[in-house]
Amino acid sequence: MESSLSLTTMAALFAVMATLALVPSVSVVTVSTRSATYGFMHGVFATLGIAVVDIIFILIAIFGLSVLAESMGSLFVVAKYLGGVYIFWLGIMLWRSKLTDMKINENKESSLLASFMAGFFITLGDQKAILFYFGIFPAFFDLTVLSYLDIVTVIIIMLVALAGTKLGYAYLADRSRYLFKNKRLRKIMNISAGSIMMGAGIFLVTKN
Repeated sequence: MESSLSLTTMAALFAVMATLALVPSVSVVTVSTRSATYGFMHGVFATLGIAVVDIIFILIAIFGLSVLAESMGSLFVVAKYLGGVYIFWLGIMLWRSKLTDMKINENKESSLLASFMAGFFITLGDQKAILFYFGIFPAFFDLTVLSYLDIVTVIIIMLVALAGTKLGYAYLADRSRYLFKNKRLRKIMNISAGSIMMGAGIFLVTKN
């Protein structure tokens, strides 16, 4: 069984997923807070909760939207261009974004299950995650020709990009409890992430 995903498509998907995971957000604050307050393993379990929901979203997007792709045909080509333009716009917004203070709650006791559920429900109700998986995600490939190997590949890309980034935050938060509150560092991250997003948007619009 061969994969229908090109290396450039996989690289672009990884770049966008890693960038979205890197940008300071509610999920980043959740992972960092759990890790800084209760220890690194709590950050790990919060990340697991996030990853589980992302896998669910991927499977729903692939198996649910593939039926629509077969019936709507050229409309999904339009979706590809709209997705690329939207990703480019997100990059511009990151460049121009104003930073706000991030507060850490100093609770002393919690369970690993609570950290898992925190990550799970934060992502389940995350409108940006829903928009990505059901609006932008399908623009990266033809849903009607994806094999099971492709699906596994996409999930692995997500796990490496998302889990790797979130665990990085958890480790930093555990070692340097308030590092992620540094506004200058977050501004540099936003500019870098915005540049990657704009590049990925251009790739989506121009790729065949």
